[in-house]
Amino acid sequence: MTLQDDVFRKAPLFTALDDDAAASLRASMGPVKISKGSVLFAEGDDGDHLYVIVEGKLKLGTSSGDGRENLLSILGPGEMFGELSLFDPGPRTSTATAVTDAKLLSLGHKELIPWLSVNPAVALHLLERLAQRLRRTNEAVGDLVFSDVPGRVAKALIDLGERFGKQTPEGLYVHHDLTQEELAQLVGASRETVNKALADFAGRGWLKLDGRAVLITDFERLSKRGK
Repeated sequence: MTLQDDVFRKAPLFTALDDDAAASLRASMGPVKISKGSVLFAEGDDGDHLYVIVEGKLKLGTSSGDGRENLLSILGPGEMFGELSLFDPGPRTSTATAVTDAKLLSLGHKELIPWLSVNPAVALHLLERLAQRLRRTNEAVGDLVFSDVPGRVAKALIDLGERFGKQTPEGLYVHHDLTQEELAQLVGASRETVNKALADFAGRGWLKLDGRAVLITDFERLSKRGK
């Protein structure tokens, strides 16, 4: 199994399949390449495909009528998005933009339906994925109501660290690829308030800032601040 095969096998779409079935489903998926900053699909576009990220990162976001943007999530290799359109084809509820150059696999509604009838366990895994998304959405709403900005920043960094971080002798190095504005959109706050929180964490010795990356030097204290 190649590294690329290992990555897409982690997606919920494939976890219920044996190797032969996964290989067959993989063969029915189309490759997609997207460059950094490009939009894969926009909020309101018609959609009937899901995507699995093989390489790179994408962000999902929404915008208000007055142009304000809200960043819903950052996704990386092995993660899947767009699956809602498979059960309810219709306008996209968010915009997907490449944070880095990325390679994806796509699967259409018509290609998936036969698989669901033959492999019902796939449907259960997809429904589990949708339930997890709903749970995270409810949690995010609760954070906006009950958590202060520093707490939300700490929680976001811990989440990014657990998914994209690499352990080093100095701490957990997290190359999140986000601008300060994007990080602010992710936690629902102004860039100035987020920068103040980051400076406070750095002053306490919990982390070190490094452009579009952060070195978490005190994971325990930062994690407690995010609860």
